Amino acid sequence: MNDAEIRKHIESLVEEEHRLLEHGERGRLDDADRERLDSISVQLDRYWDLMRQRRARRDAGQDPGVSHIRSEEVVEHYRQ
Repeated sequence: MNDAEIRKHIESLVEEEHRLLEHGERGRLDDADRERLDSISVQLDRYWDLMRQRRARRDAGQDPGVSHIRSEEVVEHYRQ
């Protein structure tokens, strides 16, 4: 996946997240919607992490193509 594809995927997830949040503001979120929001949040964290990896490798003169998407367990336990 290249940077443009990753960004497009992130944008798609953000759009879906916004639709669900707007739906929720109207009081129409069900359990499946809440689960999907949680899933989107994790996926966004993972893809943003991938973008940061690629940028760091590129800045260090390394191949960004060797970056990989990390597991939920790794990404969700980062300290902010």
